[in-house]
Amino acid sequence: MTTEEEKAKAPAGSTRRAFAGRLSWGLADQAASSISNFAVGIYVARSLGVTAFGVFSLAWVTYGVVLNVSRGLATDPLVVRFSGVSDTAWRGAVARSSGTALGVGTAIGAACVVAGLALGGQVGPAFACLGVMLPGLLLQDAWRYAFFAAGTGKKAFVNDVVWGVALVPAMVLAARAGSVAAFVLAWGASATVAAGYGYVQSGILPRTAQARDWLREQRDLGYRYLVENVSLSGASQLRAYGLGAIVGVGAVGAVRGAELLLGPFLAVLMGLSLVTVAEAARVLRRAPDRLGRFCLLLGGGQAVAALCWGGALLLMPDRLGELVLGDVWHSAAQLIVPVTLGVAGAGLGTGAAAGLRALAAARRSLRCQLFASACYVAGGLGGAALAGTVGSAWGVATATLAASAVWWLQLRSALREHHQDSIPEVRTP
Repeated sequence: MTTEEEKAKAPAGSTRRAFAGRLSWGLADQAASSISNFAVGIYVARSLGVTAFGVFSLAWVTYGVVLNVSRGLATDPLVVRFSGVSDTAWRGAVARSSGTALGVGTAIGAACVVAGLALGGQVGPAFACLGVMLPGLLLQDAWRYAFFAAGTGKKAFVNDVVWGVALVPAMVLAARAGSVAAFVLAWGASATVAAGYGYVQSGILPRTAQARDWLREQRDLGYRYLVENVSLSGASQLRAYGLGAIVGVGAVGAVRGAELLLGPFLAVLMGLSLVTVAEAARVLRRAPDRLGRFCLLLGGGQAVAALCWGGALLLMPDRLGELVLGDVWHSAAQLIVPVTLGVAGAGLGTGAAAGLRALAAARRSLRCQLFASACYVAGGLGGAALAGTVGSAWGVATATLAASAVWWLQLRSALREHHQDSIPEVRTP
């Protein structure tokens, strides 16, 4: 009897407890990760001011694009196809996928270094330092997804705690230097420490030489997920660059400040995303008819939680906001309502996205993401041209809600197709 068959025959209570355990570690891991990111953002915002924080935010957004390249090629196919498999199959897949992530970080990191040296000014050194740190940053993220694919989220949590602990002395040293580049180096170096510890935890050596084999094996999913992920993060980058050009770099810092205010909720959102695709794949294997309900509860719960958190932020006194964000608070506070609505729309859409990933409906999810990205850029930049930073935030919120509706329409069609395909044909004699 295979592992999946054994799980399918397990009592419902034990199945729910196992799911709750994996979900809890996903939330705990993302809490550790997001607390670290939140602390870095707050520390940099208070240390450097709104303009320099805008430069740091540009480097952060660029990292997000590269991270999504790595996930699309390396870890997304791993989670879809190697969640709940035998240990031997998992270890072989992780060696190849982590090697792919490391190779992506090395190649794009080299390009970032060259671009940074050419740019100069304040932005150039930040991008050059980001390029040096990319291999470690991407490898650390690859370990997290590998552990969740195996159902051992505790290891991912411990790895992120190691990163957070390493951040403390690194940030202190960066504050003494007082530059954006120093903070980028500190952030990336601490991630590299955690990436090294990931090897200790797994005992798996990333095989960069096998990256080509991995890309060939997963080409039906990997390249579509690459385009999907890059369109998402690329849209964020285009919006950030365009907003900086239309309104000013300070506007980028204001948007990032508003996103930091939603940091605790985004920790929950990202924590769920670490386990939702793997869990949706398990639901599909055990009880396909429950996948739609699972996705609806997932997306609806996240949307409601986002609205509750945004409502609490509106009640926060200015004195507390200034304590958290310093000078960035007054610009960020104007964006709380539209940013909250945008995050709620994104949360609703992630439920449908998890279902499409579990169904391996890569074509449908790619179409949804391309539509969402196009709306995001058009809304963000169109709103900026019409009404500045606030207009950009409202444009993004509108775009995100529209995209969420498209995600759910595509999931409904994919579920209908899956149901029809699962019905055996009845042949007449």
